[in-house]
Amino acid sequence: MTSSYPRPVPEGFLWGTAISAHQSEGANVNSDVWLCENVTPTIFAEPSFDACDSYHRYGEDIAIAADLGFNCHRIGIEWARIEPEPGQFSIAALDHYRRVLEACHARGLKPMVTYNHFTVPSWFAARGGFEVADGADLFARFAGRATEHLGDLISYASTFNEANIQRLIGLLRRGGDRQKGIEAMIAACAKACGSERFSSLLFAPVEACEPVLLDAHAKAVQAMKAGPGDFPVGLTLTMQDVQGVGEGHQAETLIDMLYGPWLEVARAADFVGVQTYTRVLVGPQGQLPPPRDTEMTGAGYEFYPQALGGTIRLAHERIGRPIYVTESGVATHDDARRIAYLDGALAQVRQCLDDGIDVKSFICWSLLDNFEWTRGYEERFGLVHVDYETFARTPKPSARHLGAIARAGLI
Repeated sequence: MTSSYPRPVPEGFLWGTAISAHQSEGANVNSDVWLCENVTPTIFAEPSFDACDSYHRYGEDIAIAADLGFNCHRIGIEWARIEPEPGQFSIAALDHYRRVLEACHARGLKPMVTYNHFTVPSWFAARGGFEVADGADLFARFAGRATEHLGDLISYASTFNEANIQRLIGLLRRGGDRQKGIEAMIAACAKACGSERFSSLLFAPVEACEPVLLDAHAKAVQAMKAGPGDFPVGLTLTMQDVQGVGEGHQAETLIDMLYGPWLEVARAADFVGVQTYTRVLVGPQGQLPPPRDTEMTGAGYEFYPQALGGTIRLAHERIGRPIYVTESGVATHDDARRIAYLDGALAQVRQCLDDGIDVKSFICWSLLDNFEWTRGYEERFGLVHVDYETFARTPKPSARHLGAIARAGLI
């Protein structure tokens, strides 16, 4: 029996886009990553500087998202702005984020808030970050203070963006000169802070900080649940589609390396956020390169939107919580390929829904072209083009394409 397409998504399905604080706001001068970008030596291609100036232009960004037809907006709040010095919370920064959330509601967008999207205050990094046990208590203190001020306006939230990101970085990192560059950069940051150490979340060793991150997640969830507000608190994971190739392949070993304890942690969350971009092929001897002559994205990995189906199914089978696709997208300068990628990813969502899997959202990374960490501004993930000199926003055809699908509620 063949179903007719497109067909309606479930009632309450969320359509949206995502941005993060550091990557779009600009001038995040009190954060660890800002320091990493601006010391010598650094592995960053360029500093973030003003990014998209979303700190001041958030109203325009929210209006664009709403006018395109979305009903959800995934954003981050920046710890380094809210607590620029230990124990000193900025009411002005908290009020700013309150205005951002109010703007979302005014335009019919349910805000999904990420409490940590990789960056931390530089003072926190200089004391050892999440490599020090009481780092968990300090993060929970921030989460509690932020929730006190903002919780009544939050619709959904997560503690960490891609809580297992260090495991993915560990799998992709090839050591050698890059690792030496990271170590030199971190040493320069410590010197700049007048500290003996400096721990930046994106570059910290997983074995040193994961136990503290696990504790931080648990304690932050408690702080967020204390209210005000009664919003679900989820855990987002980087979930690349691991596919075994050949007899005796090591796919299960790589899955264990990618997720570690986080699948178990996610089973206790209100929802799991699936964030998927590509697949990883694994043979008997380990990871394999992409197939010969395969199309590659602007971020240097295989163009493979079908990966989203695999990760949704893994989350369904091994976690069993409501599934929100909190990031899906592609880096490309060819917007026609972005449309093709989105259509391919949405086809996977449709198949999963047809199989009875509880998928509750499709949130595209990203609303805007923005700062892509060590790679700077070359990669373009946005549905909306940003001129980094004038900050002019121009929706691309892909923005209108996905917005029309969202308006219709059909895939």
